[in-house]
Amino acid sequence: MKMNKQFLVFIGRSIVIWLSEALGLIILTYLDIGFSVNSLETAILVIGIVGLINALFWPLLSKILLPFMVFTVGVGSLLINGLIIWVVSELIPGVIIEGGALFLVPLGLALINVIVSAILTVDDDASYYRTVLRNNLKNKKTSSNKSGFIILEIDGLSEETLKKAIAKGKMPTLKKWLEEGTHRIKGWETDLSSQTGASQAGILHGQNKDIPGFRWVEKENNNRIMVSTGLSDAPLIEKRISNGNGLLSANGASRTNLFSGDAEDVIFTYSTLKNLKKFYNRTWYYFYSNPSNFARTIVLLFWDMIMELRSRWRQWRNDIKPRIKRSLVYIFVRAAANVFLREITTYTLIGDIFAGEIDIAYVTYLGYDEIAHHSGVEDEDAFYALKGLDKQFKRLESAVNFANRPYHLIVQSDHGQTNGATFKQRYGYDLEGLVRKLLPQGFRIHSEFDSNQDHFGQIITDPLTNSKEYVMSKSDEILDKSKNFADNTIKTINENKYVKGRLLKYINNYRPLKEGEKKPVSASESQMIVLASGNLGLIYFTEWKERMSYEMIKHYFPDLIPGLANHEGIGFLMIHSENFGPLVIGSEGIYYLADDTVEGVNPLNSFGSNAPHHLKRTDSFKYVPDILVNSFYDEQKDEVAAFEELVGSHGGLGGNQTKPFIMHPSHWNLDNEEIVGAEKLHEILKSKFEYL
Repeated sequence: MKMNKQFLVFIGRSIVIWLSEALGLIILTYLDIGFSVNSLETAILVIGIVGLINALFWPLLSKILLPFMVFTVGVGSLLINGLIIWVVSELIPGVIIEGGALFLVPLGLALINVIVSAILTVDDDASYYRTVLRNNLKNKKTSSNKSGFIILEIDGLSEETLKKAIAKGKMPTLKKWLEEGTHRIKGWETDLSSQTGASQAGILHGQNKDIPGFRWVEKENNNRIMVSTGLSDAPLIEKRISNGNGLLSANGASRTNLFSGDAEDVIFTYSTLKNLKKFYNRTWYYFYSNPSNFARTIVLLFWDMIMELRSRWRQWRNDIKPRIKRSLVYIFVRAAANVFLREITTYTLIGDIFAGEIDIAYVTYLGYDEIAHHSGVEDEDAFYALKGLDKQFKRLESAVNFANRPYHLIVQSDHGQTNGATFKQRYGYDLEGLVRKLLPQGFRIHSEFDSNQDHFGQIITDPLTNSKEYVMSKSDEILDKSKNFADNTIKTINENKYVKGRLLKYINNYRPLKEGEKKPVSASESQMIVLASGNLGLIYFTEWKERMSYEMIKHYFPDLIPGLANHEGIGFLMIHSENFGPLVIGSEGIYYLADDTVEGVNPLNSFGSNAPHHLKRTDSFKYVPDILVNSFYDEQKDEVAAFEELVGSHGGLGGNQTKPFIMHPSHWNLDNEEIVGAEKLHEILKSKFEYL
């Protein structure tokens, strides 16, 4: 009886959608786009025949033409839909379709389908399972009866914001898992570099050493600037961190990640994007197996663009602070991250679950992180993104319930975000501007702070291959001078309280220089490179091959260290002393990391008990900057000051940016486990999957 009722409801909804799409064809006739139909009856017939052709022939067409669809990033599927309508127009009098209508008509029908389905609350995934995908895979034998794991990473979501989203009713699926007791939430702590490059290297490969930030300089390689998401840099970084035994090396799949985890099955994984053989993957079939999937995704993408425009107007009308100026390009970037990649990822995962061949899949959902950067960590926009993600988790849960093989769903994040007005908004100049004030006039500085399109803008970054001629001709001479100075300095300094006191006195007695002339220069022409990773700044003197010491910087640039340390927007600096080892310097005190002693006020008081550990570890990195700068953290307001123009930021220490989470199966029992660092999380995950 229940099955008969469900069948009747399904038939009724299908008829409503059929008639709605037929009316849509009538509307499209009056838009003068190259399409016309002479009557409602003809339109109903066209929709019926197109639906029948798709049901009979689309599975075969999508398999044969899959490479065409993949390498046209889905546009080919619109054209094929349009051509099917054209074939029908040749068979039925009174129908004309030509030109741009071959693309626009499938999009128009998808828009109507999305609107009507939303009104009827149609379970489009149930329909999807009942049709092509389920029919293709229902008789497929799985390679294993063991449980598989699907790890769903929400990029940039902190444990605290997750719990707020659940409490606000924005993530009912996750709330249900917690209430049913199938899952538990466990917080963990990132490394100093609280950003995807370092976190995913640690999680997926168990190795993130020598990654000090989102960007860094490699002095040994002609002062090359490395970028985590650089199209040429990401493969090189993965080659360095991979030992062939990553988290996904044993029959795993990587979806929309920065690194592959040593998986052979990859889709939209940055480190493999240049490899066209890996870009094309038969798993794409699970997205293109439904003729309306791509068109539906494009409709949702345009809707998200409208939501972004609404968000800008809402924040302006309500005078929400802090807020940043969002570019025209960002409208498309946001929609690509929050909708396009989200939909592709979910559908391919559904296919993976039905096929049952993958033991472990790791996927990154980018939308929340992108929106939180620009709208705010807990803005209405950010919760809107999380609500959309929760719907994806519900779809995946439904797929697991239909599958022949058991799968566990795990939700986690790679870092969090901390809100706050940017450094430039607060003080009228950026970190480069501050540094420039403290150096001689005409000093050549190159800086890179722009992350306004951080998930995509850096993907086409080409490596710098040539350093400036000045460095090539003068580097040996400068290095000899710097080493001689360091040797002489060490001879005159004694390790005692008096000398430590002199260091602090030097900081407190600083008087600033006037701002020098600012002249933008390329990295190859610079004497200094200043980079930003959220509220973490990295300063490199490019005229020295080796890392400059505290004593050397004090000698050559006496105003720089105290000028930075005393600025109200700076929380602390880390610089390596030839005599005392790594120093963490604040405006009122110095932390000596080598022996864990503090003189004056501890500059790390606001940054967590593990801050010394993270800084010591970073100090040992090959590409650690000459001066590492972290912005202040206001505990009462829970704010940092990003050096990039981003409202929500991550990359350094301070607040929730270092406090992500893992929502794991309850039987794992991680309550007593302290998870500090991405490599530790890798170790735990690996131990849970080792039997596979």
